[in-house]
Amino acid sequence: MYLGKDVRILLKGSAKDSFLELKKRQDKEAQILIKSVERIILILKDNPLYGDPINKTLIPEVFRKEGIKNLYRVELSNYWRMIYTIEGSNVEIFLFVLSLVDHKKYNKMFGYK
Repeated sequence: MYLGKDVRILLKGSAKDSFLELKKRQDKEAQILIKSVERIILILKDNPLYGDPINKTLIPEVFRKEGIKNLYRVELSNYWRMIYTIEGSNVEIFLFVLSLVDHKKYNKMFGYK
């Protein structure tokens, strides 16, 4: 509940694929990342604005084509990142996790070197 509204968190697209792939793995790194994602999801249910906002001019084209106007970043374990957007109504807030990426893919996605 955030500001009297229910918060729904949905993994979408590559984030869902990445999370399911991590769930299949049994190694220690995958287990640490799963726990990190689950911990952040609990935090986001209480405070959807927890992540660092990404400047609108830095939003990658792939997300802009989907009509995404706001983007947030949360750091996970092992230098991974969770990228999400927020949509809402008078009744509830939808938080769509769009991407779970390692640091190298994150840098490439945003054009960092």
